[in-house]
Amino acid sequence: MSWRWPVSRRTVLPSGRLLTLRPLERADRPGWESLRRRNETWLSPWEATVPGEVRRPLSFRRLRRGLDLAAREGSLLPFVIDVDGELVGQMQLFDIVWGSRASGWAGYWLDEGSTGRGYATWALATLVDHALLSAGLHRVEVGVRPENVASIAVVHRLGLPEEGLRRGLMHVDGQWRDHRCFAVLAEDLRPGGYAAGGLVERLRREG
Repeated sequence: MSWRWPVSRRTVLPSGRLLTLRPLERADRPGWESLRRRNETWLSPWEATVPGEVRRPLSFRRLRRGLDLAAREGSLLPFVIDVDGELVGQMQLFDIVWGSRASGWAGYWLDEGSTGRGYATWALATLVDHALLSAGLHRVEVGVRPENVASIAVVHRLGLPEEGLRRGLMHVDGQWRDHRCFAVLAEDLRPGGYAAGGLVERLRREG
């Protein structure tokens, strides 16, 4: 395992803008809270819920503390998506397990006004590259609801192999939802793999 936290990863986009995956910082509070308020209606249909529980917002302080603790324990990689110094969303690897599986699930949310610019695609590529090439994981999975056209387009652009439909995989927006599941292995990013050199390099090669 090559785990360390905190860590940041930077990728220069084709537009020349700098996309950074980095930890949530204390100074992010005003921007993060504003972003969440502005996007509440936009994000609500896609966010995980707990059966029988009323959704209650978590305070920024408790959220940040919980994310940092889980990251230091190796069960979570919680990043914000920062583009040229502007916070536009979050990208994380959750449910990380080690030992014989060494895998985790990727998920993200993005500001509605920042969609359509490739940020989610490049951020997910950057996360996967870090997880499989640097952090010591073997497998990253991505579950996408069939009706989430935008996220389906992201995994297709990255060429992630689809492994099928998992029924009732996650409780989202008050109901158990089916998800189409995609996965990438460390071998896929090594010489001979379909994304040799990493998903970021694959995106650059394909233009």
